[in-house]
Amino acid sequence: MSGEKSYVLGIDFGTQGLKTGIFTTDGTLIWKGEHSYPTAYPHVGRAEQDPSAWWHALGSVLREAAHGVDLSRIEGVSVCATSSTVLVANEQGVPVSPAIMWMDKRAVAQTESINHNSDPEVKEVLRFSGGKVSEEWMVAKTLYLKQTGKLRPGMKVVEQLDWINFKLTGNWTASQCNAVCKWNYVIEKGGFSPAFFAAIGLPDYQAYWPENIIPVGGVVGRFTAEAAGHLGLAEGTPVFQGGIDAHIGMLGVGAVETGIMSLVMGTSFVHLVHAESPVFHPGLWGPYEDAILPHSWLIEGGQLSCGSLTTWFLQQFYPHVPADQLGSVYAELLAEAEKLPAGSEGLVMMDSWQGNRTPYRNPVATGAVVGLTLAHTRYHIFRAILEATAYGTKNIIQTFEQTKLPIHRIIACGGGTKNALWMQILSDVTGLVIETLEETEAGIKGCAIIAANGLGHFPSLKAAAQAMGEGGRVYTPQTDKQQAYEKYFAIYLDLHEKLFPVMNELTVN
Repeated sequence: MSGEKSYVLGIDFGTQGLKTGIFTTDGTLIWKGEHSYPTAYPHVGRAEQDPSAWWHALGSVLREAAHGVDLSRIEGVSVCATSSTVLVANEQGVPVSPAIMWMDKRAVAQTESINHNSDPEVKEVLRFSGGKVSEEWMVAKTLYLKQTGKLRPGMKVVEQLDWINFKLTGNWTASQCNAVCKWNYVIEKGGFSPAFFAAIGLPDYQAYWPENIIPVGGVVGRFTAEAAGHLGLAEGTPVFQGGIDAHIGMLGVGAVETGIMSLVMGTSFVHLVHAESPVFHPGLWGPYEDAILPHSWLIEGGQLSCGSLTTWFLQQFYPHVPADQLGSVYAELLAEAEKLPAGSEGLVMMDSWQGNRTPYRNPVATGAVVGLTLAHTRYHIFRAILEATAYGTKNIIQTFEQTKLPIHRIIACGGGTKNALWMQILSDVTGLVIETLEETEAGIKGCAIIAANGLGHFPSLKAAAQAMGEGGRVYTPQTDKQQAYEKYFAIYLDLHEKLFPVMNELTVN
């Protein structure tokens, strides 16, 4: 093996499936694979997954990789995963129930209780998460589990990432990225505030959560013999701490300077920007100190329903089409939608089908399509979906700019970037140049960057991200369409004010 480059393995557990990438330590992709797993929706507003399906998926993908790659050359591993997908396990790591997905809404009551708590310490801690917590987050879900009697002594309440890292190393740890962004872990105040947790009704949080909070890039542990046997890698392979999939994607796209927005386009959209000092705004998540890079603050926005809307469209309008033929259907939709003018001939859609993250933070918001006539076709509706998500992104960008944090460059990643029409609409609506990368899956690339840096190939995560990055396609706004979209964007904003009260009345408990 003299002269051969060593490999690193990046693993990304997403909502719909697992993605893995094997890279050289200078950033060259050697192999990429994926494996899907199902989500169950047992009741309205609930979403669950079976954790064993994640572990099975990882084993299956790496067994496939072994047919063409020498896995013994993998010297380091890092994992990222969905944020606030929470499960309860015993001390041996065996789940006692299905995992509660990030999108699950069962903790809304606990969220409202926390957000309306008048205790001064609660208000102070919440300042570092935009003034509120979300029903998606670890804190609200843990409080729900406790209040509904689902916790017992000795049980662990962990995120998807924590459980996977335990399966790999046998160590219970949490990522500082997740803790800072979703667990109300405020570094400036010394980490977790016992007074905060006592005030919200969770004084015993330490009994359930991992004690060891490890920053991105730190060592979680090494592969156990059992993990090595299941995955086909060497026992003792080091595992370096990852974090939230979208956030680790910032490293993958090279968004490590202020003023650059990382736009992650998947089931949901995530908008992330680094700042040199804390930025406080009630419509944004954060500021999050040292969530990814040391000595920096992370500001976050997000849309809940994006890629899931195009999936819904295909399921509802083309249920008869076999899965292996949907590609040609999608190509037809894009071709026909591209022929339509900006604004879909007077059709405006709201993208809040599963609630609104930013800037309204409305968990009971739903979708709306306004302007339908008998002249509209399914192609109009499809284009309106793409435009709605673009309006939502523009709304978030404007919220960032209200904080005097200008966005002068967007780097997009994720499956949505494969859709050239969607990318052009985003550029036209926002009026900004949008760059995409050759490697669309920034999560696995970000994890590879973490592992390469952890092995000592770079002086810092920032340097590793800059050195291992790559360019891609650039989309530039078209002036005529940009002007046309201003009218429809104003209508989109107005619809929120007018329809949110109606949506609240229609909420199904």
